[in-house]
Amino acid sequence: MSKIPPPETIRVDTLRVHCDGAGDISPALGHPRVYYHIDDNGMVECKYCDRRFVLKGGPADTKDVA
Repeated sequence: MSKIPPPETIRVDTLRVHCDGAGDISPALGHPRVYYHIDDNGMVECKYCDRRFVLKGGPADTKDVA
């Protein structure tokens, strides 16, 4: 049985982030660009691709976050 990898986690310095689903692929193959605001929990997840944005030094920033 294969194990599903966790969503990609990106540590950021700002409360406002954007995601277009691109990373190592062309943005044309991603999803529409969406903007998010990191809340009091210190993180936000993209509604399209589940990419997680964690505020550096925030409550969700733990040593197990790459």
